[in-house]
Amino acid sequence: MVKPTPCTITDGACIQLSTNQSWVVRGDKIVHGPSKITHGRRGFETPLGNFPVLRKVKDEWSRPYNAPMPWSTYFTESGIAFHEGSLTDPSHGCIHLDPQAARYYFENLSIGETVQVVS
Repeated sequence: MVKPTPCTITDGACIQLSTNQSWVVRGDKIVHGPSKITHGRRGFETPLGNFPVLRKVKDEWSRPYNAPMPWSTYFTESGIAFHEGSLTDPSHGCIHLDPQAARYYFENLSIGETVQVVS
């Protein structure tokens, strides 16, 4: 039996900050993950709650931090997204994934789907 995620959603993405893990779920079943993540550092914390996928940009560039953000899947109006990034250094609020997971999230999460962030 697969251990369920700590989230209450049955479709979308689940993020657990305390364990640095994320999953994609469909019909209450885990279809991807757990994926290792990093999240927001002190002063740039990733917010908790439920958010809709807002937009996706394959080859994004962060102007504020002058850095690439491949496979960006945005889920907050303030610019927080899943994207390929360091799995050792905390982010400025985004959820960093390895290259394969970032692409999977980009290709498999639809606009409007829920991203749930729990502690």
